[in-house]
Amino acid sequence: MGRGVDVEAMYRSYGHSVLRRARQILANDDEAGEVLQEIFVGLVARPEQFDGRSAPSTFLYSVTTHACLARLRDRKNRMRLIDEQVRPWTTDVDPRGADAATIVRAELARLPDEEARAAVYYHLDGMSHAEVADVLGCSRRHVGNLLDRVERRVAEHKEAS
Repeated sequence: MGRGVDVEAMYRSYGHSVLRRARQILANDDEAGEVLQEIFVGLVARPEQFDGRSAPSTFLYSVTTHACLARLRDRKNRMRLIDEQVRPWTTDVDPRGADAATIVRAELARLPDEEARAAVYYHLDGMSHAEVADVLGCSRRHVGNLLDRVERRVAEHKEAS
């Protein structure tokens, strides 16, 4: 493959990690499998995505997180469309029946990408500000600002609900 990227070897070495990461964020085995497939098919089609500036595991961790957050946003948009187009004709569902993980995923879908990624790395993965900064390629101060914005947005959303 171009640029010396052995996608098959990356898949054998890191496919299980990508799948585990996707399951952790999406809480859906089928969607996690789709993310795994999309990532590696994308690498076969465009191996230059991995430019070797980071370890393959770091690259795949970041790409997987980004892909999962995009899916959560797509899911939120689908639910909004269903709410607008279908639910007026159905009975209301009690939102208090939602579990905490579902609520967190809904909040993540509302956040801008960089804020959502920082929140996942910090709150879900337990990374320090320095580790999040390394993954995002920014300063620790910026990570702190992102997480502050996340907390404000979540608080504002709760007050509005």
